[in-house]
Amino acid sequence: MNRYSPRRRQILAGMITGGLLPWQDLLAAGELLPVTPSDAEGPFFPVTIPEDHDADLVQVAGQEERSPGRIAHVQGNVTDPTGTPIDGARVEIWQCDASGTYHHPGDRGTPDRRFQGYGQSLTGSDGGYRFRTIRPVPYGGRTPHIHFRVTAPGFDRLTTQLYVAEEAERNSRDGLYKRHSQAHRMLLTRSFQPSGSPQDPVSATFNIVLG
Repeated sequence: MNRYSPRRRQILAGMITGGLLPWQDLLAAGELLPVTPSDAEGPFFPVTIPEDHDADLVQVAGQEERSPGRIAHVQGNVTDPTGTPIDGARVEIWQCDASGTYHHPGDRGTPDRRFQGYGQSLTGSDGGYRFRTIRPVPYGGRTPHIHFRVTAPGFDRLTTQLYVAEEAERNSRDGLYKRHSQAHRMLLTRSFQPSGSPQDPVSATFNIVLG
């Protein structure tokens, strides 16, 4: 079967919403899950891992105030191409703060110390991970995104970026995003939707497949 047949493309398009059902559709059809595409690490991976590097990036130890920016819950499952959950995978994320500044000496500006800028999570037996962070913002010509790095024994290390479906116009102008094929864009783009009213925190599900 063509790797990106019309039916497969239809299923992958549904993955932009982040649901698990498209994965189930692929597995039920006897197909392997597509491996999550890699993307540029960028220049701003932390030089030194911060002392507080847990999965809650908006509440930093020693800071009374939480980070500004719209709260975003980002979660998902890490599996292999057969859909088997990967236990003990280390999921790392990093992103700029609400003003568009990274916690990195090579970036201009003063980073917001109320925001970690980096966090880690280990998957459980179900392959699940979860972060509380902020909805990514644009900076310096880049469309909003969150950097991911996933490491697990027996698998290639994955470095990639998560993009926001609601930022279609900015995505279309982003040099790194445009480098991906349409099929790969589908795998890296997720909707950040509020859980209730428009003022509520947003939530995105980003399921990751390691090769």
